[in-house]
Formats: sequence, C-alpha cells, structure tokens
Amino acid sequence: MGQSWWKRPSMLPLVLIAMAASIIVVGGTIRIHDAGESCPDWPQCFGTWGFMVDESEQAAYWEANPDQIDSRGADHRYTIFEIFVEWFHRMLVGIIAIPILINAVVAHRLKSEYGNGLRNLAAVSGVLLVVQAIAGAVTVFFDNADWTVAMHLSLASIFISLLVWQYIAMRVKEGATWNFLNTSRSFLLRQKKRLINITASVFILLILGAWVSSTSGGQYNQACSIGFPTGWPKCQGSVLPSIDGPGVLVQMVHRFGAGIVGLVLILTSAKIRMDVRNYGEGTGFSTATNVVTGFWMLNVLVGGMYIMLADPQEFPEFISLLHLVFGVTSFIAAAVTLMMLRLAYLRIPDPHGGSE
Repeated sequence: MGQSWWKRPSMLPLVLIAMAASIIVVGGTIRIHDAGESCPDWPQCFGTWGFMVDESEQAAYWEANPDQIDSRGADHRYTIFEIFVEWFHRMLVGIIAIPILINAVVAHRLKSEYGNGLRNLAAVSGVLLVVQAIAGAVTVFFDNADWTVAMHLSLASIFISLLVWQYIAMRVKEGATWNFLNTSRSFLLRQKKRLINITASVFILLILGAWVSSTSGGQYNQACSIGFPTGWPKCQGSVLPSIDGPGVLVQMVHRFGAGIVGLVLILTSAKIRMDVRNYGEGTGFSTATNVVTGFWMLNVLVGGMYIMLADPQEFPEFISLLHLVFGVTSFIAAAVTLMMLRLAYLRIPDPHGGSE
C-alpha cells in the first residue's frame, strides 16, 4: 500500500489514540482539582446541558435533590472552571463516539485487506467506549469512590491499548518492515511469559496508583509528610515507618508495589538483553522493555517530586497529573511489547502450511 501517510486507513486509530489520551489528561485534571463531583448527575450537569452553574444555582439544585448532595456537605460549592472541566470531559467522550463508529465501519469495509481480526478489534473498541461511559456514570453515582476511579482509569488505559494494537497491526498490513517482525519462534516463546508478567505488573501498579490518589478524597498524599528525605524517599522520616493510620498504610503499599514492579522490570529487561546476545536477534524487544523500565524510573522520580516539592499549604498538583500520564504511558508501552510478540509470531510460517 503506497498511500501518503495521511491517507492511510491506519491514521484513523492514530487520531483516536490522540483523542483518548486527551480524555485521560482531562480526567486527570478533574482529579487534581478535586472536581469529580462537580456535576452531581449524569448525563446532565446540575439538571442542565451546560456548565455555567453559579453557587446559588448549585444550592437550589442540592436543595431539590438532597440525595445528590456533595460528599463534602451541602455547603460545598464548585467554581465554573471545575464544573467546566467535568462537563468538557463528558463532551469529549461523546465526540469520540463518532470517529469510533466510523473506525468500525471502515474496518468492516476493508476486512478483505486487513482481516477479520482487525475488524473485530475495531468493534470491541466501540463496545469498550460504551462500557467506559457506563463506568463514568457509576463513578458519579458513587461520588468518585476509590474503586470506581480505579475502574474508570483501567478501562480507559485498556481502550487506548486496543487502539494502539489496531494501529500497529494495520501498519504491518500496510507494509511496515519493523525488525522485530522477523524473530524466531524459539526466541518469542522464551519471552512470552516475561512480557505477560511485565504488562500485568505495570497494570496492577496503575490500578494501585489510582486507588491511592482517590482514597479518602486524595487526602492521603500527606500521610508520609513532605520534603526530602523526610517525606520521600522516607516516610515520616523512616524507611519502615510505624503504620499508625490508614494514610501511611496506603502510601507504603503504593511505594512497595512500585518497588516490586521495578524489580520485575529490571530483572526481566536484563534476561531479554541476555537472550538478544545469545540468539543474535530480538533487539526490538530489548529496546521495548527498556522503554517500559525507563518510564517506570521516570515516574518514580515524578512521584517523589510531588512529595518533595510540596509545602504545608499546597501540593504541586500539575506533577500529580504528570504522574498519571507517565503511569498510563508505562502501561501502554508494556502492552505494546505483547502486541509486538503476537504480530511477530503470526508471521512465522506454519510447518504444516499457511501461517499461524
């Protein structure tokens, strides 16, 4: 397929990836502004389809709907900006539904060129978007309970990963000649379990991070104190602090989880590099796992900066947003390693004829 890059059908999932990433960033902005309940109903917002809801209108709405009063009490009020961010997030989810539908239609029409697998993948992405919208409604209904936030972010990350998978697979069909595609069966089989472990570990850490950031309204960010080294890398000035409250427990679970995942990443990356030297192939897989490990290291540093640069009055919430973005990126990078393995394996000729 010799089309210009902007005419390729694979550009559609690439555009969707950018849109989905924007939705996650806006969702992160909602969290750092603690505006997850700024539209107490769904799909409307304070009974309207707009976001210009002043304090008196908020009070009137809560008086008429006492079952939807903010978890911080009936006297809590949101700024127009906080309401707008939540409203805008919902609008983006509605807008992306149109190109997602187009993506499914295009994949169906081009199934003779790209295959039934990619057609089905595009359809699953559409279904997952609907599931995401329902999860958003559940999040609002349960007033941003920690488990709903973790579920919402997890589904969003999986949604983007499916779109990345579609893009990479379509590029292969369009003639992309990445060197990882020409890898032996024996090398791939040795890496399969390792790459699954990497992806699962990073995904669990992502869920754990969402849980930590949303538990108790995100107030546990202060549990280990602030500053260097008292707040980070130590906690309350100790490497192994006494668990004198749920906040410290939550923080330490997150930190130990990050440490365990880091150990898995470093050891697995080292084993894959060793196989690359021994087999004389598979450099793409070594590079990919190094990228995942690099994002993990960077995100650990960003998480530490969030604590170290805080002051008693305010935390640098833009760093928290950066922490979220790097966390999601780490998972997507890990998921890409499995996509690479699958695509390379499918290109290996079947000894009984055809391809696997």
